[in-house]
Amino acid sequence: MVAMSLDEKYIWQLLGRVSDPEVPVLSVIDLGVVRDVKISDNKISVTITPTYSGCPAMQVIEEDIRNVLSGLDTEVEVITVLSPAWTTDWLSEDGKRKLREYGIAPPEHEVDKSVLFAEPTVVPCPKCHSRNTKMVSQFGSTACKAHYQCNDCLEPFDYFKCLK
Repeated sequence: MVAMSLDEKYIWQLLGRVSDPEVPVLSVIDLGVVRDVKISDNKISVTITPTYSGCPAMQVIEEDIRNVLSGLDTEVEVITVLSPAWTTDWLSEDGKRKLREYGIAPPEHEVDKSVLFAEPTVVPCPKCHSRNTKMVSQFGSTACKAHYQCNDCLEPFDYFKCLK
């Protein structure tokens, strides 16, 4: 039983090498996309949940998971589950730090309610940390991001939308 947990820990470490194709500074572990790892007999099963059901990066992520585990001389099964739905709450704190360092503002723990209440979510600039920012577009470089601009340093940046 101890050997299995060591193997499982090693597999999680290997999965930490699989980058998100859209935001390469994040691993699938940082994103919380990998939900579970099971080892049985000569088979590794990795359960993943897409950031949203139509995410075009999931096929690449599945292939990258298979590739990183291919040297273990065992069968690899990647299972995609849609429920429970992925949420930005699953992003690791290290992942949020990596997003800021990469120039993308991490989610602010609330869905944008400006449509209902006319008070937009305050998104701090990942470059200068100013809270004096504005949304330029609800859609950024990918569907899971919005495009913002800092009113102080004038830098544009993406905001990783909060999904609940």
